[in-house]
Amino acid sequence: MHDWQVIVKDCGPLVWQTAYRLLGNHADAADCFQEAFLAALEVSGRQHVRNVPGLLVRLATTRAIDRLRQKNRQEKRRNDAQGPHDTSDSSPDPLGHAQTQELTWQLREAIGQLPPQEAKVFCLRYLSEMSYRQIARQLDMRVNAVGVTLHRARSRLREALGAAQIEENEVRNGTR
Repeated sequence: MHDWQVIVKDCGPLVWQTAYRLLGNHADAADCFQEAFLAALEVSGRQHVRNVPGLLVRLATTRAIDRLRQKNRQEKRRNDAQGPHDTSDSSPDPLGHAQTQELTWQLREAIGQLPPQEAKVFCLRYLSEMSYRQIARQLDMRVNAVGVTLHRARSRLREALGAAQIEENEVRNGTR
């Protein structure tokens, strides 16, 4: 039996950080946070959980990726060509900030288009900063398989981000 008040207190910041890094906004991260803890409670009711923080990170990652996919589908349906740009920043370099925002948005969209296993491995490695061995334990994979999956995810992301960059340049130059 787990003391969920202690677990939420101890693991809450990690779960929040995982969700927020992927989703980039408080409302979606809060929903993902709640969903992850509810799912962990359900899992712990059915079976013994050895690594509660690991389970929570995996659940938060999965829920966040699902939410990204849902947003991507909604964006495609709306055919909103502009996307979520926020250039109203008072920083000294608004162009740099806008470019960073755009790249972040493109990366989130590309992660949402990865196959589920690749998205999980990528997020656990680069957003949660887990080692290959930790990811292998979390996802019940071999360490070598983690490396192969991560390589495939990076290749797909490079390809997706490169295509997005080409498309953006075409739109800017009026050739599209």
